[in-house]
Amino acid sequence: MREDTIAAIATPLGEGGIGIVRVSGPDAIGIARKVFLPKRKRDWAGGPGYRLFYGYVVDPGSKAVIDEVLLSFMRAPYSYTTEDVVEFNCHGGFIAVRKVLEAVLAAGARLAEPGEFTQRAFLGGRIDLCQAEAVLDVIRAVTEEGFRVAQGQLQGRLTREIRSLREGALAILCAIEAGIDFPDDVPGPPRREIIREMQALRARGEMLLTNAAAGAVYRDGVVTVLAGKANVGKSSLLNALAGRERAIVTASPGTTRDIVEEVVNVNGIPLRVLDTAGIREAVEEVERLGVAGAKEALSSAQLVLVVLDAATGITAEDEAVFLACKERERIVVVNKVDQVPEPLSPEELKPLAGDVPVVYLSALTGAGLEGLRQAISEKVFGGRVWRPDEILVSRIRHREALQRFIGGLKAAEEALTGGLPEDLASLDIRAAVAALGEITGETVTEDMVERIFRDFCVGK
Repeated sequence: MREDTIAAIATPLGEGGIGIVRVSGPDAIGIARKVFLPKRKRDWAGGPGYRLFYGYVVDPGSKAVIDEVLLSFMRAPYSYTTEDVVEFNCHGGFIAVRKVLEAVLAAGARLAEPGEFTQRAFLGGRIDLCQAEAVLDVIRAVTEEGFRVAQGQLQGRLTREIRSLREGALAILCAIEAGIDFPDDVPGPPRREIIREMQALRARGEMLLTNAAAGAVYRDGVVTVLAGKANVGKSSLLNALAGRERAIVTASPGTTRDIVEEVVNVNGIPLRVLDTAGIREAVEEVERLGVAGAKEALSSAQLVLVVLDAATGITAEDEAVFLACKERERIVVVNKVDQVPEPLSPEELKPLAGDVPVVYLSALTGAGLEGLRQAISEKVFGGRVWRPDEILVSRIRHREALQRFIGGLKAAEEALTGGLPEDLASLDIRAAVAALGEITGETVTEDMVERIFRDFCVGK
């Protein structure tokens, strides 16, 4: 248990019905006694936890009433942090929660660092590092599918699989080392059996790694750039995908000067859609900057929706757009099909688009939007439908650790197959075991823990 007691605002700042100030640590109840005045005179702190008490937060010095609150407290170790925790449910708003927090700090608490409550939950053994990271993913999820993946990790689905792999590798390591240390008493298992067991573990690890790309999509989204010449309907397409007026749309070309970004849910896939300026030879300085920004956005795009105008046909400006994004994954979107009797045919598009998927739609009427959503899903996942109970690795840190686990087992297999001594293979297996321990936090360094929790918000 930490020696200091921390406090922070645990709800978003702004107007609302309730704001919560959370206090955690060995002196949480003692600090609460200094600032909480119950409506009824009773020893609220002497009873059992998990109860609500009505009263007031007062200034610890002047005893002036600050706000009317409900107080709840949880005794260690049965709390989120495994420490004594007190929460003040006060009025939402900028002033009320800030004044309550100031009173708590004046009474002896320290302002919490980002993610420090969850870090204490990890250090207290209530959750492992993998589950702790999932807390942040749950908070930041923008689609139900992303939320489901994060909840599965929070509930320990990935942890159980990682620990199962680690225990399997540890069992092999113990058998090899026992045979090395006590050759007369504990004969080691046959090499063929060891190799077969390692291959089975490696196949399970490779399956997790195969699914990691989908996990990253649900967690981080797909950077998607709308590219095309001026006045082709990119902003209208953004509004249609978002389901609201996110970008300004006019009949004049060159309306979009700055990059407009919106997170859009497409069949559960979070797309970070960037609406860019029309790529053309701009006359005004502001538009030239916008075109330069569009080209820069294309360089970091994971997916490009190349928007064409069905009414104008393919122009030199369209060819310039295709040239600018030729190294990116693309979908061709032929817009404004409601304005012409016969839009661009696949044969007309093939010399320029090749085998890139083509979708015909009207951003104005919404016709064809569902086809675009389906094309995006197929482009991102290749038509794969993920089961709700499937384990998806979503973090780069986890993927790198899995790669080292697989690499360690592979090196050990090659050593044993090549007739090298078993003690050399055991070093590779030990490295594989340590790599998986980094995911759950069993072999993680203090610096890594600090770096992970630095990304959290204050109050969580």
